[in-house]
Amino acid sequence: MGVERFEVTGREPFAGGAAFGASGPYERIDGIVHFAVDPEHPANSAIIDLAAAPRGDDGLVRFSSDFCLLQPVDRRLAHGSLLIELPNRGRKLLPRMINRGLLDPVPGRNIPVGDGFLFRHGWSVGWIGWQWDVLRSPGLMGLQAPVINATGRTVVRFQVNAAHTTHLLADRVHQPYPAADVEEAGATLSVRWSATDEPEILPRDAWRFAREEGAGVEPHPDFIYLESGFQPGAIYELFYTTNRAPVVGCGLLAVRDIAPFLRSAADDNPAAGSIERAYAFGMSQTGRMLRHFLYLGLNRDEAGNPAYDGIIPHVGGARRGEFNHRFGQPSVQGTPGMGHRPPFDDAGLLARQRALGAVPKVIQTNTSAEYWRGDCALNHIDPDRGDLPPEPGTRNYHFAGTQHGPGAVPLTRDNPNDGGRGRYGFNAVDYSPLLRAVVMNLDAWVRDGIEPPPSKHPRLDDGSAVTRDDVLQRFATFTGIHLPDPAKLPVIRAIDLGPQVDDGIVTHPAREGAAYPAWVSSVDADGNELAGIRLPDLTTPVGTHTGWNPRAPETGAPEQILSMQGSTFFFAPDAATRTAAGDPRPSLAERYAGRDDYLARVKSAALALVSERYVLEEDIANVLSDAAARYDAALSAYSAFRTPGADIIERPRAGVAG
Repeated sequence: MGVERFEVTGREPFAGGAAFGASGPYERIDGIVHFAVDPEHPANSAIIDLAAAPRGDDGLVRFSSDFCLLQPVDRRLAHGSLLIELPNRGRKLLPRMINRGLLDPVPGRNIPVGDGFLFRHGWSVGWIGWQWDVLRSPGLMGLQAPVINATGRTVVRFQVNAAHTTHLLADRVHQPYPAADVEEAGATLSVRWSATDEPEILPRDAWRFAREEGAGVEPHPDFIYLESGFQPGAIYELFYTTNRAPVVGCGLLAVRDIAPFLRSAADDNPAAGSIERAYAFGMSQTGRMLRHFLYLGLNRDEAGNPAYDGIIPHVGGARRGEFNHRFGQPSVQGTPGMGHRPPFDDAGLLARQRALGAVPKVIQTNTSAEYWRGDCALNHIDPDRGDLPPEPGTRNYHFAGTQHGPGAVPLTRDNPNDGGRGRYGFNAVDYSPLLRAVVMNLDAWVRDGIEPPPSKHPRLDDGSAVTRDDVLQRFATFTGIHLPDPAKLPVIRAIDLGPQVDDGIVTHPAREGAAYPAWVSSVDADGNELAGIRLPDLTTPVGTHTGWNPRAPETGAPEQILSMQGSTFFFAPDAATRTAAGDPRPSLAERYAGRDDYLARVKSAALALVSERYVLEEDIANVLSDAAARYDAALSAYSAFRTPGADIIERPRAGVAG
């Protein structure tokens, strides 16, 4: 059946009733989507444990999801295209990624307008809750999943950024898998200082299932307490038995079934008559989920209707995730498990969907950070066969010299999402102009048959795909820089998850084999990447921009890189300053006659990207304003390759023309 009922919980003008050009004013509709699916239907056969879930008298399994929709008040003004974002750990990220809005530090009900890009173009934009363990709130969207009666072993793995003694049994702050028995003798806690080290098993009496409450420590099935404290930089793994077993894969069905419903003429469909094309967008965690969605061949519902015409898995790398097995933790990405299994390449990912039909157009987009974490190149390079031919109906873009999320100035070293801190300032490059072009090119591909520009990414045949050690050797020539240990860089390995893995039951701990090769983009003399789509930040640079950043020493394990973050190392303002710092990279004054000269070159580079359709013409102004902000930031403080704030070399702006 799919969507059984749509329950409206709120309807109001969006953005105070502001009009967005020819699209007019928008409205916001919040609701709960009630699903009912047939566990015996072949379209649902890939969902683990669905057949064991509680059923109604009609034999259907029911669950519900949070939903939000933004659409023109006058639906006749809608563009006809719907963009559904899968909330990342419950959060709406699309307003930042596409509309360049500022997200609230603590997710709340407000949806930032940004520059209104999607609304000015008449898009309908929606979000569907899919993750069972989200702590639902006005700012976090989730799913109420059915639960089966099962007990089994699970794992929680975490790397510590600050010392503490009590840790929730979950990846980040989510609903945990509780310990079935807080006295379980067979539960084990191990510690290691890098993923390549052998784990050390801690004595069972050194820790317990408990948490600090008031002045004491009380037993609790949702927490682990280590009296000696969890140490910054250390990686801990806890294996234990749980008795909570939600049907995790129902989230995949929610993502599938919402799109055909919104295309339909159902009486309770708030978008009825306005949706002609539907697209799915996911960032990071949800980019990996969309890859999993495609791998399972879920783009056709029980009635045979296609769900999505196009899909954009953004910064998902070559991984999938824990989205469809017993005791799955949808937030996890680093723990060796289901997300590290092949196939990695586009052909393998789409094989089942091709057999079933309704294959959507797919544009995968990734940054330097996904390559540096060790897996992304496996999208398009096979360790045995080399560069893979492009898969029909797909594109694969590398946003050169960028980090996981869009950068900004002034530089910061702190990640508020997980408490991580980098040794250097985070990457400042904002790649949103590239992502906006991807969205519009995908729509033109589906609507008008206009193919997007060709894939761009590192390749072995032209020498633009190299090892990480090759790149680090280039950086080793820069005086004073602290580099990560090549032996401690993240990798993914061949993995054995036990004899029942295809039934969705994982054996812990996983047995890991040899590491897959990791390739990244080659770099120029400045250390900037050569492969992929290069914004003016790389072709007309004011600094070196990487997809890696060592962990700050105070957070432990400084020889390792910080997850998802890159670095920006601005150029010196003039030759005298760079010479004093021992910086071999030409200074700003040696590169450009001044600010106006610099911006003129940026505009020329941006126009070239527009002619290739990697950037929209309307975004030239954004590219220029971003570049100007980074030029000004580069002049204000120069730290060479030292940790910002520790020994910054400050120079007055005078002496640099412009």
